[in-house]
Amino acid sequence: MFVTDQDYKIVIGDQALKVVSQVSLENRANAETEAVEEISGYLRPKYDTEAVFSATGTGRNRLVVMYTCDIALYHMAASAPQKMGMEIRKERYERAVKWLEGVQSGKIVPDLPLATDEDGNATGLPFTYGSQKPLRHNW
Repeated sequence: MFVTDQDYKIVIGDQALKVVSQVSLENRANAETEAVEEISGYLRPKYDTEAVFSATGTGRNRLVVMYTCDIALYHMAASAPQKMGMEIRKERYERAVKWLEGVQSGKIVPDLPLATDEDGNATGLPFTYGSQKPLRHNW
């Protein structure tokens, strides 16, 4: 999977992770898969999400790793009994979504591989267009 136990230590302690995931590797794997797909939905138009999420070790973008953990934890906390720790999870989830929306709008440009077509040309890049000023025939 894209995130490791070590990655979670940045945003949550070992014991808290066990509680939130309900000590179920299946719950955790499902939440991580959902988080990756949610992030991919924001990044896919411009970035090569397959390359982003197949990267390992130091080849991974640290912000994407952190936000994947945050979103996965949010999904795990939502299914936990009595929504334990939901306030901080919600706050971090909203921050992750705000960052993803900034990336999607082009205001934030992360260091991620761009999506390419079959010929290796970058796709999804913004383009500019324009025209000459309209002619006004007022005599």
